[in-house]
Amino acid sequence: MSDTASLTLHAIDLQDEDAQGLPLLVIHGLMGSADNWRSHLKQWQGERRVIAVDLRNHGRSPHAEGMRYETMSEDVIALLDRLGLERVHVLGHSMGGKVAMTLARMAPERVASLIVADIAPVTYGHGHDDVFAALERVREGKPRNRREADELLAEHVDSRATRLFLATNLVKGESGVLALRVGLDEIKAGYPDIIGEPDGEGAYEGPTLLLRGDASHYVTNDMLPAVRAILPRVRVVTIKQAGHWLHADQPAAFQQAVSSFLAAHSAS
Repeated sequence: MSDTASLTLHAIDLQDEDAQGLPLLVIHGLMGSADNWRSHLKQWQGERRVIAVDLRNHGRSPHAEGMRYETMSEDVIALLDRLGLERVHVLGHSMGGKVAMTLARMAPERVASLIVADIAPVTYGHGHDDVFAALERVREGKPRNRREADELLAEHVDSRATRLFLATNLVKGESGVLALRVGLDEIKAGYPDIIGEPDGEGAYEGPTLLLRGDASHYVTNDMLPAVRAILPRVRVVTIKQAGHWLHADQPAAFQQAVSSFLAAHSAS
């Protein structure tokens, strides 16, 4: 167990009256939030209860030091306990995929099946310096509208799609200035842990689906032995014409892959 106290995380919790399946827990990636998953949640809530969590320092959840995967997984377990959920299917994208893998290794009895979206259990190189610089610039620039914020972000990030994604982390404060809702300082301090391997020991023996984008470099073929070492029952599916944000690039294909996998393991 980590020596950092668990936080009370914010979550979106949806369920249609006729939904029958075991609940699905969705965990976003770095600089993401539960809100980014609303369109997918609406698709799946007819099949089962769906819960999308805001990890610490993200979305509407509290800010605190400590971005180790064990720490974030303990936050999620505390959320499951609060919601009275003993066992769920777990889907995690990018950083959230490493949280999901850690959760599955730490508490396999809580995880009926695991879906990992475009991440491997390996250490990655530093790849977010431009993102951190862009968000720092926004914090310093104190924009009063989205146009001004985009201009500040563009000083460090060329991709319009990436800037739009980062802008989901901006909220208007009482002074009328757009402010960051992410815990940027805490995330930067914990970045060495974020790019590192997931925590936990041994292998998760439950059914697992790994979805990767064919235009993404996050899960290359030479990483698959590391994947199979801790996820021995993994099935790898490559989604065509998709990058790292495969759920946004090819939403229909992503939703179908997840729904088919969950249907096949509904009795798990």
